[in-house]
Amino acid sequence: MRVLILKDYETVSKEAAAIVKELVTEKPDCVLGLATGSTPVGLYREMIRMHEEEGLDFSRVTTFNLDEYYGLSPEHPQSYRYFMNENLFNGINIKKENTFVPDGSVKKEAVEDSCRMYEERIKKEGGVDLQVLGIGGDGHIAFNEPGSSLASRTRLVALDEQTISDNSRFFDSSDDVPKFALSMGVGTILEAKEIIFLANGAKKADIVAAALEGPVTGMVTASALQMHPRVTAILDEDASDSLLKGSFYRFAADAGRKINKKLF
Repeated sequence: MRVLILKDYETVSKEAAAIVKELVTEKPDCVLGLATGSTPVGLYREMIRMHEEEGLDFSRVTTFNLDEYYGLSPEHPQSYRYFMNENLFNGINIKKENTFVPDGSVKKEAVEDSCRMYEERIKKEGGVDLQVLGIGGDGHIAFNEPGSSLASRTRLVALDEQTISDNSRFFDSSDDVPKFALSMGVGTILEAKEIIFLANGAKKADIVAAALEGPVTGMVTASALQMHPRVTAILDEDASDSLLKGSFYRFAADAGRKINKKLF
């Protein structure tokens, strides 16, 4: 795992965007795995800027989102489909038919088939080339809450109380927050060819340390990233505060820039 500790959120977003740009330039028909939430918004803004100002072409790119609230239609202002349209897709020249988000409006009896088809579609496209991840306050990636299997696949999941509480700020009342979601599994995520893991802010420092330096455990599903051969964790200074080996990561990153960043 390559760990980059950068000065602030803006720098984190630009570093992540540079990785996306490199892939899209080298492989115009690449497959991106995308996340929602506040963490990747800066990345998406930078992707829009690169399209508008630098001509970065997304017309052949395919995307798969990690998750979606169950019970919300794509038109709901708090759905993740709506979020992605507003924060990225409407600002770049991607074809909407090539952007995939789990269908949170599917009927209960069709959930299992819908999840299976989502997995099959990812495989049909050749797998995810680059997966963007954030981390929840309880250590989850996608909606793989504490206790999830590290071999899990796309499925219907119950949301943890902390996740419901964290997400309540986006809804009129806590009663309106969905209690279930459709989510890629940890096993699905780990099949991505490359992963960028983003975190910012002091409130994420302890859980970031648990994910990157603690034991691999289903109680902190982000810790499974330790088992992936090609992860770049991009953190701001505040999010790195609880890391035991922060000075080493800085040394390794500096050495990598002088030799070959992909070795580190």
